[in-house]
Amino acid sequence: MSHPHRPPVSRTHSHPLQVSRSISVTRPDPKPGAGISTWHFDIDRYLNPVLPASTLPQLPHVVAHFLGYRAPSEGKPKPQLGNLPMVFWAAIGIFGSLSLIGAVGQEIPSFQNRGVPVIIGSFGAAAVLDFYAIESPLAQPRNAILGQLLSAITGVIMHKLFSLSSNFESVRWLGGALSCATATMVMALTGTVHPPAGATALMIVADEDVSRLGWFVLCPVLLGCGLMLVIALLVNNIQRRFPFYWWSPGQTGKVWSRRREKKSANTQGKTPAVSGRASEDAVLEKPGASATSGESSTDLESGGQADEDEDDRVVVIRRGEVIIPDGITLRPDEVLWLETVSQRL
Repeated sequence: MSHPHRPPVSRTHSHPLQVSRSISVTRPDPKPGAGISTWHFDIDRYLNPVLPASTLPQLPHVVAHFLGYRAPSEGKPKPQLGNLPMVFWAAIGIFGSLSLIGAVGQEIPSFQNRGVPVIIGSFGAAAVLDFYAIESPLAQPRNAILGQLLSAITGVIMHKLFSLSSNFESVRWLGGALSCATATMVMALTGTVHPPAGATALMIVADEDVSRLGWFVLCPVLLGCGLMLVIALLVNNIQRRFPFYWWSPGQTGKVWSRRREKKSANTQGKTPAVSGRASEDAVLEKPGASATSGESSTDLESGGQADEDEDDRVVVIRRGEVIIPDGITLRPDEVLWLETVSQRL
């Protein structure tokens, strides 16, 4: 039975989940003639292959632990925390980070000379994300730091453009609205969405105490983000895990790993192993297959017989494994959520 109003079927696949790995999920290219509503830009598709792979596994255990790395050899996961310990550590982290930002800011002469606010208002919302909703993709370091930085740059540029008008004070509110909207677009396209950063972009234009700082506002913003991240790494890794990733839930460094494999193969006189995009395409030939069993999710649920009805598609979540059937397209935040559920089983 056809479903004419359904979106194009995606070709997604899954990998076995480990404590320190994420699922690798691809998004299909739009079909010819699908229309502008299906256009999708994923910057990680271009950046992840050329970025270096994580070096956290090579660091000393204690250091790697407080940087969010959990080795598969660490054994079974601890029982899930109740909300009372989570609230306790969140309160400690929020109070400690905001107090530290305020104390450090008061001791910097250049901040005092320019009348920099002791604490930028958006840091309050950022603290809630960084110390309570730490599993959210919006709270990961890439979003928390780059999102604030890009939004601050956007806010300064927008303020300088609107201040060219002789009626700036009467249209300041319009500049603030446009600044927040533009910052949101920039964060969305760069994979750095951080809701408090929208407030930063708005304040830089709409708040006179912040806007008069000009480009210098980047200093307190980056200082506050850095201090809050340090406290978050210390507090959140006592009984929980933070961050879940530093850059992206997807794999990075495929270009460099292929080069190393090719170089090693040439040295030994062997044919290099298939890796990177080629290996992904091999898996994609059987959508919905589990990398551990080779069976599709439909086979697992129906005893080996494929179900032809698309309405019976099932996502299977087990400890250390998530099986995603063909026809489901997931965003990075959804992938991270599934990984988190799998780790807690």
